[in-house]
Parts: sequence; C-alpha cells; structure tokens
Amino acid sequence: MAHTTSNPKIHEGRNLKRFREMLSIKQDALAFELGEDWNQQKISLLEQKEKIDNDILEQVAAILKIPAEAIRNFDEEKAVNIISNTFTENTIGNSFNYGTIHLHPIEKIVQLHEEKIALYERMLKEKDEMMGRLERLIKES
Repeated sequence: MAHTTSNPKIHEGRNLKRFREMLSIKQDALAFELGEDWNQQKISLLEQKEKIDNDILEQVAAILKIPAEAIRNFDEEKAVNIISNTFTENTIGNSFNYGTIHLHPIEKIVQLHEEKIALYERMLKEKDEMMGRLERLIKES
C-alpha cells in the first residue's frame, strides 16, 4: 500500500479525527461503515497514525463525504498562523491580493467565516443523512 507524500507537519490521523468529530460520527459508526474487518479500536489506532494508507484514506473520506485532500492537507499550525498574522499585522491601508480579488483582511475573515458556516451546515446535513442510514440499518437488523 502506498503512503502519501504530504507535508511532514501534517498528522493525517489527527485530521481524520477532527473531521469525524466535526461530523459527530463515533469511531464505532465509522468502523461499521468501513466493514466487518473494522472496529472502534482499529479506528482509534488509525487516528494515531501520522500517515494513512491512500486506499484507507480514500474510503474514510468517501464515508465522511469530504475530499481526501482535506484530510491530507489540513495543517492546523498553518491555519493558526494565518489567523494570528491577520490579526497582528497593521491592517490600515493593507490589503491582500487573492487571485484577481483584492480583499481587506477583515473582508477575508468574513469570507472565511461564511465559508466555514456553509461547510458546517453541509456537515450537519451529511450527519443527518448518515444518522438516517444508520437508523434504517438498525431497523433492518
């Protein structure tokens, strides 16, 4: 099985755990979706791995309905640095160039906040759909 070649500071297992928790999905529910070879303990061990095998990462991402790249590339340290730099830089008359759009740092924060809310709302919807699937599976068994 091939490993990813991502940033060494990125801990894929921890990122997986973060996304799973944001979606309010328990380890045993994720294990159930992965199949009979999986259990809660195996998910716990997976979340401790710095690098996750590509095939497993792709399966987990599909179950969580998030891009595998989100798990591979989320760098908490970078995110924290971007946020802290945004607040500590002299923002008077300062604007960042994001592609062809020039945004003042405050506008960028608002945009990021709106994107975060949209992602959270999507995750809640996905969680509700997964809960519905789990309830149906429970009723069928």
